[in-house]
Amino acid sequence: MRVGTEETRLVVLRGNSASGKSSVAAGLREQFGRNLAVVGQDNLRRVVLREHDRPGAANIGLIGMTARYALDAGFHTVVEGILYADRYGTMIEDLVRTHRGTSFCYYLDVPFQETLIRHATKPDPAYLAQVTDQHLRDWYRERDLLPSGIETVIDAGSTLDETVERIMRETGLDRVPSIDR
Repeated sequence: MRVGTEETRLVVLRGNSASGKSSVAAGLREQFGRNLAVVGQDNLRRVVLREHDRPGAANIGLIGMTARYALDAGFHTVVEGILYADRYGTMIEDLVRTHRGTSFCYYLDVPFQETLIRHATKPDPAYLAQVTDQHLRDWYRERDLLPSGIETVIDAGSTLDETVERIMRETGLDRVPSIDR
């Protein structure tokens, strides 16, 4: 079933832990304003469902359903998370395929050593105590790209501001007025 409108934009942000996905999503929302939904894997999986990340988990469908709902309601939508290709790829590719508007997928490619440096700058001491370097090592997947080749890779040399500006420009969100809902 088709989803969204011809005007809606879908942006998928994937990458390893501490690659900047949530920061980029927040930057997009800050630049765009209202009418931009952010569907975060961490929120739906860890907070709403309190579920482990595993193949076939319920959060996969919930992420897809939430993104579809937002698009159908006329929101431009950012789906962000680690979203491992082997677990979430089918849902993402189906969402892109059925979206009536334009869809853009980005993979934030950050080397493991840079992941450790970025992780150490997170402002939540409880999170830093809970998520160790070993966790990051266990979760890390080098260039975990979707098999269909629909992603644009953004490397670690791109600053947060540069990445946000690039995505705003490439998606056309920089030319779309936000709607104050």
